[in-house]
Amino acid sequence: MGEPVDEPVGGPHRAPLRTADVARESGYSVQQVRDLERLGVIPPAARSSNGYRSYAPQHVQALRAYRGLAGAVGPVVARQLLAELRTGTVTEAASAVNEVHVRLAREREEALRAQQALYAIRAEADTPESERDSGQDSDAMTITELSRALGVRPSTLRFWEQEGLVTPERVTSLRARRYDLPAIRTARIVAALRSTGYGIPAVREIVASLRQLDGVEEAQRVLRERLDQIALRAVGLLRAGTDLAAVVTAAGQEPATT
Repeated sequence: MGEPVDEPVGGPHRAPLRTADVARESGYSVQQVRDLERLGVIPPAARSSNGYRSYAPQHVQALRAYRGLAGAVGPVVARQLLAELRTGTVTEAASAVNEVHVRLAREREEALRAQQALYAIRAEADTPESERDSGQDSDAMTITELSRALGVRPSTLRFWEQEGLVTPERVTSLRARRYDLPAIRTARIVAALRSTGYGIPAVREIVASLRQLDGVEEAQRVLRERLDQIALRAVGLLRAGTDLAAVVTAAGQEPATT
């Protein structure tokens, strides 16, 4: 049996929502609604004298917004964002949502760059060595420059080197690393593969076979799936737009603090 409806809250013309109502409207189960309330995804429900929960439409909107955010950035980050959206100013909340869109756009851009690098590797493999571009030094990067370009730490690039995934050049007695154009291309592909959850052994196998047709096709398949996944996450975030806007607007209804 569902929880009984308590006395109306928020005005005589608005009946409170039961846990079952919120579950039905948000797409979560009753237990999930309670769990998400406990985790702080939604504000605590009002409690009647007999202990029953009473929810408002804002709770449903927050849960729907959470669903879209969780699909875009993962549940842990989504919980943190919802807390920021509920407690910050409108400017802060809007900025947080915009950052999610920017993050997805950045991930898509990196996947596309990895795809372009893959095409370049394939074209280079089909080009006679005497015809290959020998003026690649101007495109070389230091480990700091490449780590910034890929959005990873320098220690990550050193780890990839230890695992045989990306091989830089060394140009000084201090063993300073320099990555030429082929190494940069490979690093972009490695970064894309790792971001999809591929383990080191699988990435090593793909990288080792990039000069072969089967390696190129496998990398192409992974990158296509990566781009499709990013697109789905972006669409999910757009679908949550109305509810996110409601959460952001509600943040602006709180009195300003100084």
